Amino acid sequence: MRLEPAFLLPPSPEDRSLPSKAKFLYSQISNNVRGFKGSLLTLVSFSPHSSEPVRTDQTTTEIFSAEKYKKKRGIKEGRRIQLLRGLPATGTVEENSPAGVSVHTFNVTLTPLSSEGVAIHPTILNSNPLTEAFDIESTGDLVYRVVTSGNPVLDYETMPKRFDLQIFVEDTTGRTDLSTLTVQVVDKNEPPVFRGNMAIQTVTIYILEGTRPERIYQVDAADPENGGLKYSLLPASVPFLVLESGSIFSKKVFDYEKDPHWYFLNITVTDPKGLNSTKTVNINIINIDDERPYFTIKQRIYRIPEEQSPGTVVANITAKDPDDEDSPSRLFYSIQSSDPYFSINPSTGVLQVTRRIDRDVHPLKLHPNISVIVRVEDSPSGGHASEMEIIITIEDINDNPPECFPSTFRKEINENTTAGTFLLDLRNYCKDIDADVPNNLFNFTGLSGFGSNNFALESTGSGRLVMTGSIDLENPANLGVEVYSLTVRVRDIASPHYSSKIKPVNDFFPVFDSLSYEFNVRETTKVGSRIGEVHARDADWPPSVITYSIVAGGSTRDYTNIFWISPTNGDVKILARLDYETTQKHLFTVQASDQEKTATASVTVNVLDVNDEEPVCSPNFYASQIPVSLSAGTSVNGFRIQCQDRDSDPRSFRYFIKEGNVNNHFTFSPSAGSNTSRLILASRFDYDSGLDKSWIYRLRVYITDDNLLSARDKATHLVKTGTVSLSIRVIPKPTTAITTTPGFTLVTRKENLYSDSAWYVPFIITLGGLLLLGLLGYLGLLLATWLRTRCPPAHKADGAPLLNTVFDGEARDPVTGKIYEFNTWSGARRWKKSSEPLQPTPATQVTSGAKQWWPSDSGGQDTGRAEAPSKKETSEKRKEPTTQTKKEPTTAAKPSARPSQTPGQDGVKVQKQK
Repeated sequence: MRLEPAFLLPPSPEDRSLPSKAKFLYSQISNNVRGFKGSLLTLVSFSPHSSEPVRTDQTTTEIFSAEKYKKKRGIKEGRRIQLLRGLPATGTVEENSPAGVSVHTFNVTLTPLSSEGVAIHPTILNSNPLTEAFDIESTGDLVYRVVTSGNPVLDYETMPKRFDLQIFVEDTTGRTDLSTLTVQVVDKNEPPVFRGNMAIQTVTIYILEGTRPERIYQVDAADPENGGLKYSLLPASVPFLVLESGSIFSKKVFDYEKDPHWYFLNITVTDPKGLNSTKTVNINIINIDDERPYFTIKQRIYRIPEEQSPGTVVANITAKDPDDEDSPSRLFYSIQSSDPYFSINPSTGVLQVTRRIDRDVHPLKLHPNISVIVRVEDSPSGGHASEMEIIITIEDINDNPPECFPSTFRKEINENTTAGTFLLDLRNYCKDIDADVPNNLFNFTGLSGFGSNNFALESTGSGRLVMTGSIDLENPANLGVEVYSLTVRVRDIASPHYSSKIKPVNDFFPVFDSLSYEFNVRETTKVGSRIGEVHARDADWPPSVITYSIVAGGSTRDYTNIFWISPTNGDVKILARLDYETTQKHLFTVQASDQEKTATASVTVNVLDVNDEEPVCSPNFYASQIPVSLSAGTSVNGFRIQCQDRDSDPRSFRYFIKEGNVNNHFTFSPSAGSNTSRLILASRFDYDSGLDKSWIYRLRVYITDDNLLSARDKATHLVKTGTVSLSIRVIPKPTTAITTTPGFTLVTRKENLYSDSAWYVPFIITLGGLLLLGLLGYLGLLLATWLRTRCPPAHKADGAPLLNTVFDGEARDPVTGKIYEFNTWSGARRWKKSSEPLQPTPATQVTSGAKQWWPSDSGGQDTGRAEAPSKKETSEKRKEPTTQTKKEPTTAAKPSARPSQTPGQDGVKVQKQK
């Protein structure tokens, strides 16, 4: 195909199908075309198979060949001068070449007539296909080169692989030349590219520890040349592998506590020619709760002396959860063994004494080692747990004096008993109940009394009493003396040195001053405070030493015993905080013992309610925006606060804004007496006059529970306060009109009418309402009965007797001759049963007219006679139906509703008018 210049009819000046650079050249060329001023020169291509040119920009302008145009205009054909040297030609360039890469070099040859130079430098007039990827640069001395522009960057895979560039030049004499440069785009091997998430970011994969080996990610990559790709992974020591398909697999089960917590994988994808791309994949191992907590303390045996006060710390048990390596462990401790002496704090693991420990009684006297099984869990409800056995050895102390049974002895000897005679071994009758030596060792000292110089103890430890001299009753010094009273002191060897002179026989039981004790304790009483005392007496003389202990009750879910009693004086103290909302009453049993006999008494501890709970409101924080034109009395975006208090009535709340309410624009409605309140705008904003300056109100709302208290009680009662934070932003003159509906807010204030303890008030109101309804129903029944009596119902058409009707009259039917009964008030009738005795037949007089009753004239008695009509009259009567008589089984006259004037007479008198 050859390219030649051709003249066209002037197209539209706004022909948009031409490149902007070509439009400029066309306008320049058209001004220099001789004899054709105002015409537009364009480029057309001539096909070797057709003499007609084809316009390269595909417009619909009418096209003429150069010869036809010259012939039409009378232009003589001249010779064309070749100005472009080195063109036409073919050049190559690699894809992805940056801007400025040379494609082809050529020069411009000028004629002698154009010594002044080039008027229009070589320019790419058009291209096929159209592109702006190439440009022409001058290198000097009329030498030019075609270079890449870099916009767009050539791509062998997505763009055309060949471009035909039409290069135009014009000298100063008006001579032009046009030639073609064919550019071939050469394919260049490009590295593979990642697609998907790996192309735009670093991919992070999370794997739960304990997960079995599996595929964890699929790498997506592609080769621009559509070649096969290979995947590799570095470093090779990591427990992961990548397959040829790009799938990344884990090769082991990860343990968060033993393995690294994260891995960095360099994924490399390589094409067949060795080019590659690399991306990093981060893998994080997620810790789960799969490990048992373990104890961190090494000590397993502890020693404590007996008789330690409740609350004494024995050991601080510590443990750790491997799953919480990076943060403090949240563990829960408990004692699994049934041990009554110790308890453990479930949160801190502090093991402490909860009741009296006496080493001198069984079973501790024989087995002083107490085994405590401590359990630690990582969840309060069935998590992973570990157990540890702790041995606590109870050490004996010298807390008991030696005692002798009996404490008095009587011994008779002859006066001629020689010195050195053995009298009594006191060690057989004395003992010390302390468990271990030397606490249970004692000696005998202090032999005293009248005549004690005649007696002695062999040694302090033996307790053997012997004669030291003879006793002569005839001796004047001993006249009248036949009895010698000696006293021996039994004393502990170990410190403290308890001693005993006498130990009488224990005959009486201890007796409490009261069989039941009741203590009222406020729930805010501090732990360790004395709440009362119990006291018991012993009638033995001298009185026995009484010890007190708690033998039953007084425990809670968290503590074995929350009360402690002093074993010596009976003072009762609390070991844990009391809570009225959880338990209002505690019961336990105390015991008094004189080491042999015991007595018990019950103790009731009433927990008194104290306002120690703060109001808790929801939401406790709220942020909103309101327009500056919001009307006063309008709710702030419908915000509503709802509060609750475990130890206060819902009507005990008061709401007031403590901080941030500048100019008192906001208030709550209701402000007291309800557990629900709304935020109201109390007054309009005024920013124009400068009264309001702040556009953000940070309100601090205080909610107190003292609404039901009088002014005097508020000074003495404990009042708790809850807080809520509000952030209100005022929008100045919003551009969008906010539709508001004028209205008003009804502020309701609730008052306490009766307290919750007055439960009988609603009960009495309900019962009174039910009784009133019953009374109204009974009055309605009486009214209906009275109306039925005064206004009897109309007779039925069929003459059927009414229910419960009393028939107080009899008559004979004139047609059938049968006897029927009737009621003188309602007129109801019925046939008389044959089994009933016949009554005297009342006389009736029948006339062809309305039936009427009248009283008899005979002596005030109503007697009558019934005149039977003839058969003709009867037949005529049957043929003459009237509206005044009802149809009956017979044509007998109906009695009047008027009763007889004379009691006791059955007769009726009937008159029937024709």
